[in-house]
Parts: sequence; C-alpha cells; structure tokens
Amino acid sequence: MNLLIAALAPVLAIILYVYCKDEYEKEPRRLLLYNFLLGAIVSILIATVLYYGSDIFITLNDEFSVVQQFFKAFLIVAVIEEFSKYIIVRYFAQPHKEFNEPYDGIIYAVMVSMGFAATENIMYVIEGGYHVAVLRAFTAVPAHATFGVLMGYFMGKAKFAKNPSKYNLLGLFLAVLFHGAYDFFLFIDFIPGIWIGAFVSLALGLYLSSKAIKAHQKNSFFKV
Repeated sequence: MNLLIAALAPVLAIILYVYCKDEYEKEPRRLLLYNFLLGAIVSILIATVLYYGSDIFITLNDEFSVVQQFFKAFLIVAVIEEFSKYIIVRYFAQPHKEFNEPYDGIIYAVMVSMGFAATENIMYVIEGGYHVAVLRAFTAVPAHATFGVLMGYFMGKAKFAKNPSKYNLLGLFLAVLFHGAYDFFLFIDFIPGIWIGAFVSLALGLYLSSKAIKAHQKNSFFKV
C-alpha cells in the first residue's frame, strides 16, 4: 500500500496543480476522472498492442548503437506512447461540449497523460521500490506532464481554429519530440555524462509548459 501511495503521489500533485490553474471555468470532475481512467487503461492497452506490433516488424539488436537508440526513442517509444494518449484527447475529450476554452486542451491532455503515467509508475515502483518512486517523482512523471501540456496547448487551439488538424498534429509532434529527446539521452547512457541531456530537455519542457499554461489563462473565454 505504501508503494502504491508513493507511486501515485506525484501524479495526484500534478493533477491538483493543473486543476487549480484552471482559474475561470472549472471542468466537471467526473469528466476529468473519465479522461484519467482512459489514460490509465485504454492508452496503456493501445500502447501495449502497438509495442507488440513493432516488435514483430522492427528488430533492434544493438543497445550500444546511437542510431538504433535514436530510432527506438523517437520513432517507437515516443510515437507509440504519445499517439496512444493523443487519440483519447482527440476523439473523447476534444469533441465534448465541456471542452469550451483553449485551456481545456491542457487539462484534458494532462489528465490522460497522468493516467498513463500512473499505471506506468505503479509498475516501475512495485518492481524497483522507494528509490525508484522518488527518482521518477522528479523525472518521468513530470516529463509525462510536460508532454501532455505541450500537446494540450495546441489541441486547445485546434478546437477553435479554422484548420484544427494543423494544430492537433503540431501538438502531437511536440509531445513526440520532447518525449523522444528525453528518452534518447537516457537510452544512450553508455556515453558518459550524456544523460544530462534528458534533464535539459525536461527543464525546457517545464519552461515551455509554464508559458503555455499562462498563455491559455490569459486568453480564456471566461476571463472577466
């Protein structure tokens, strides 16, 4: 039970933070919960199926190859995981009538991302223990949140744009780009010191996420 709490605590903290940043028109908690559960269950199932499919058609057999690890980070892990979140936001959250201002793109994308991160984190923490819980609370979990914010920022713009596909796909692209960069520097840890690049990409993602949240707050349709 304590490991479960340790795994979920950073997820819940991020959800609370993003929810409180929704200053002008709160989303229904039930709908937020649905998106979280879809991320925790459906997105994970989609990603699992896609991973199995990629294993059938793609073979990466050299863990010390920078090129292969680049391919794995960007074109397998990042694409599969972010796409599995994207389709939930795109086809469940975005069409909903409660998705009625740009900031909603951020909060729903983060809810889906945190659902995904919660399931993933539980599995890692149960296997690795408290030190893994602490490490991931300051790395992988906030990283998933930044991917969600960056995706959601543009999906929020897409809802009210004349050309929504452009913004939706831009959101997906940015999430994949930052996810791939974060993982790539961790995958090539056989190069001494290169892992620092993961924290640089995370710091940049957090900075851009903060600006994205402020931008949509400023442009809220419900701001008096």
